[in-house]
Amino acid sequence: MQLVKSTRDTLLRPLQIVSGIVERRHTMPILANILIRKNGESVSFLSTDTEVQITTLANIGSGPEEAGTTVAARKLLDILRALPESGDVTMTLLNKRLTVQSGKSRFALQTLAAEEFPTVSVADTYNATVTLPQKTLKHLFNMVHFAMAQQDIRYYLNGLLLVLDGNNVIAVATDGHRLAFSQVTAEQHFERQEVIIPRKTILELQRLLEESDDTVRLDIAASQVKLTFADIELVSKLVEGKFPDYTRVIPKGYKNDFTISREELLRSLQRAAIMTSDKFKGVRCMISPGSMKISSTNADQEEAVEELEIDYGGDTIDIGFNVTYLLDVLNNLKCDQVNISLGDSNSSALMSIPDNGDFKYVVMPMRI
Repeated sequence: MQLVKSTRDTLLRPLQIVSGIVERRHTMPILANILIRKNGESVSFLSTDTEVQITTLANIGSGPEEAGTTVAARKLLDILRALPESGDVTMTLLNKRLTVQSGKSRFALQTLAAEEFPTVSVADTYNATVTLPQKTLKHLFNMVHFAMAQQDIRYYLNGLLLVLDGNNVIAVATDGHRLAFSQVTAEQHFERQEVIIPRKTILELQRLLEESDDTVRLDIAASQVKLTFADIELVSKLVEGKFPDYTRVIPKGYKNDFTISREELLRSLQRAAIMTSDKFKGVRCMISPGSMKISSTNADQEEAVEELEIDYGGDTIDIGFNVTYLLDVLNNLKCDQVNISLGDSNSSALMSIPDNGDFKYVVMPMRI
């Protein structure tokens, strides 16, 4: 039975959308497959790792019949990418084999039954619904994603805290050494609630969300979040656990602050980072009236020194930082200037965007 007849690119798009979460090695071999279901012209593509599930639709079905199967995601994707851009592609299901044909190229793939595919059950009711332009939600995640922990034993840090509070949608991420906070305003009004979205889901959403004004609908349940945008539905389990109180981490009332060119500071730190080692990424910052001196050394007694002029009249502060944490935020920001606020050499530094209270970045000092 012929399932699909389409151009290569039209078929490639839904496969690229769903294949991002497919893992090559899994305790359940069927999870290396994607589920393809045909209902007349409408064909759905679905992938899951049991934590996250992505579904997308395309009107590329051939014939009025209903059918379903699962096939290896990577192999199918690699085949389509290798085919010529022009020319039609057909996919035919016969005797538990999926045949992909284009011109004089033909591939026969093993399949597993659609009934055996373990889909994630979608929640019946949701506590809250948020509707935002795709580019707004993408921006919100982009501003904080780099501060998420990776494989931390404190599993609740391996994700992003999403807070609904009044008209604000807030995103917070921390790995225990630095914290990023960002917020946007929604047209809706919410009762305060907090959920932790897994790291893998956030990274996948950054790939899928577009810089467009088209809306994304975010439905939040007790243990699940569902996002619907364009022809994509993404369902993800939430991380259980109590996220740290970010309001206590963000410093208030620092009197030593200055504004500096983001690009100038970024370039100086990149140069200073050359002299750090893989094991020790520390740079020393000496801030005094009118001057910011950045230095780094390594085990071979090599040294880098950078000096920047700043409009600053506060205390002299000698403080050390992990240079990677500073580079992460400066590379991520798109503004011309950044504001840096300091307490003393043992206190966290606060970085923000001048005249913009919607973004804050806190980085702990390190001993140099």
